[in-house]
Amino acid sequence: MFSKACEYGIRASVFITIKSRQGVRVSLNEIALGTDSPVSFTAKILQILVKSKIIDSLKGPTGGFEIKNSKAGEIKLNQVVYAIDGDSIYKSCGLGFKNCNEIKPCPLHYKFKTIREDLKLMLEETSLLDLSNDINNGLTFLKRK
Repeated sequence: MFSKACEYGIRASVFITIKSRQGVRVSLNEIALGTDSPVSFTAKILQILVKSKIIDSLKGPTGGFEIKNSKAGEIKLNQVVYAIDGDSIYKSCGLGFKNCNEIKPCPLHYKFKTIREDLKLMLEETSLLDLSNDINNGLTFLKRK
């Protein structure tokens, strides 16, 4: 459902949130390792997230990436998705057609429309803090071993 870039962006954002809550700034390499993401691809995603003001980047010997604790509860997943992929996830066709719409729907159009609406609501209601809490409580996992 999400693009690879978006998947990596969500993973990186959650990882940074977890580390920031521990008072730790993380490097590009730490993020890539902690999320099973390619370093070069992760770097591009982090640039987008910094430019979109979702994460902060500090240079120097004590630098790294972070998300202020006060921001973690305010940043919703839809902001991460929009920064990376725009709003295409809310408009795309379930079968990949370019011109699928209410006038000329594909066979999945109306069923997929409901799924997209539910997805939009979930992304708008779920914060990075919510996801980091689930990981910290051992309910979910960010990395597969």
